Amino acid sequence: MSVDYLLHESSVGYAVFAVKLSSDSVGSRTKEVQESHTDLARFGKLVTLQAFSPFQGAAQALQNANDVSEGIMSDYLQTVLESNLPKAGKKEKKKTTLGVTDKNLAGSIKAAFPGVECETGETSELVADLLRGLRLHAEKLLKGLQMGDIPRAQLGLGHAYSRAKVKFSVQKNDNHIIQAIATIDHLDKAVNTFSMRVREWYSWHFPELIKIVSENHKYAKCALFIGDKKTLSEDSLHELASYVDDDESVARAIIEAARVSMGQDISEADMENVMTFAKRTVSLHAYRKSLGNYLVAKMGVVAPNLAALIGETVGARLISHAGSLTNLAKYPASTVQILGAEKALFRALKTKGNTPKYGLIYHSSFIGRAGLKNKGRISRFLANKASIASRIDNFSMQPTRAFGEALKGQVEERLRFYAEGINPTKNETAMKAAMDATLATINVADPTAAGTEDAISAPGVTDQATEQKARKEKKKKSKDADVDMADIDADTAADAKSAKKAEKKRRQSGDDMEVDEENVEKKLKKEKKEKRKSEVLAAGEVPDEQIKKKKKKSKGE
Repeated sequence: MSVDYLLHESSVGYAVFAVKLSSDSVGSRTKEVQESHTDLARFGKLVTLQAFSPFQGAAQALQNANDVSEGIMSDYLQTVLESNLPKAGKKEKKKTTLGVTDKNLAGSIKAAFPGVECETGETSELVADLLRGLRLHAEKLLKGLQMGDIPRAQLGLGHAYSRAKVKFSVQKNDNHIIQAIATIDHLDKAVNTFSMRVREWYSWHFPELIKIVSENHKYAKCALFIGDKKTLSEDSLHELASYVDDDESVARAIIEAARVSMGQDISEADMENVMTFAKRTVSLHAYRKSLGNYLVAKMGVVAPNLAALIGETVGARLISHAGSLTNLAKYPASTVQILGAEKALFRALKTKGNTPKYGLIYHSSFIGRAGLKNKGRISRFLANKASIASRIDNFSMQPTRAFGEALKGQVEERLRFYAEGINPTKNETAMKAAMDATLATINVADPTAAGTEDAISAPGVTDQATEQKARKEKKKKSKDADVDMADIDADTAADAKSAKKAEKKRRQSGDDMEVDEENVEKKLKKEKKEKRKSEVLAAGEVPDEQIKKKKKKSKGE
């Protein structure tokens, strides 16, 4: 297929080139371009600059670069193409062919210009060779450019584009959470492997210690403190007890076992290596503990409600698996429920088996506490609340745990409902209580204060609080208006009698606003009865009262 024009997107602007090929054969044209695209003199005869539209500044260049990367045709590019491509007439059936680098951008151009057919380097080898030659010789083919303009523009645009991508998630800095939870997972494996190696290595010298101290990190600490078992004595009792949670009985058992130990003696060089390795294992466990504390603190800032609901570790795993807190907030509850069980889901869909009920949220304590038949129900309910909590965390500017605690209470009540049948609190009531708790901690005296509106922008709650506040203000205004009217009537009255009348009028108007419902109901019944009586008389029927009187009279006779 032949190509008529080429679109060259560069860091300095857009350029449209007209293509002039000498032969009609596709193979010969391709060979001609491939032989000449490295030679400027020969390649310059194949293409002619139709128009060059440079960018007005770095901001416009960055905006157009973002649009091209997403396959969007900007208004500026549309104007360039409208001005330089021939307009197809109604009788002409042949379409103009335009060579474009990006296939997504080609789709946008085809949608905007029905008379233009787009070809990319992926579908046409000829277009790929021509675009390659344009990129190679663009600095000399484009008019008004000097040597080095294009490389400098490419460097500046590349820095600006990368900087804009990095700054995208600067507010919700959840990248550190993703890296921290990944590091913790690796550290857990490393600490367990190293601890087992310490137990195996040191057991040649003191085998009885494994039965007394079973936990890995305590064993490594005790091994590091004891060293050569012959050095243990009663003087080491209190210091040894500090490594086993201040349990003197365990420390005394270790000392007694060291006296009658069946382990072999180790040379000083071997013992030094064992102790060095044990020291590294203890320090690695200490770093794992400090990293866990860092993760808890970071989750309290970035996603406090999700952490309060489902825990810091499980919440961090959900964020890491989703890629970011924003992605997690975009997921529906059904996706959050099976997040982490994608392989099992697709295997079930392929084999037409049962789909998984939970993914990463299975590690939550709520799933373990639920009965076997209720695990699927509570996982669905927990995923729903986790989705709400992630959205609150993502779109609120000031961190708060009030909504997470309220959602956690709802899950607890749902567990109790499945076990004992006690009805849980309604979602509206729980969210309203959480909203009141949030407002109590935020200074809402000045509604224009920075962050006030954003901090209380919880979905489904803000509207209720606003409506309730509006009702109170309306009621207060009506009372004030009544008082003012009473004061005016009293001041304008000619004597005390008129003032009393004004006061009476005000009370009556106030009483009318609070009419007793029972009186209203009686009045409506009476009116309905009279209306029915009049209809009966008009129709010539005997009223019910007369029938009752005749029945009583007949009974008396």
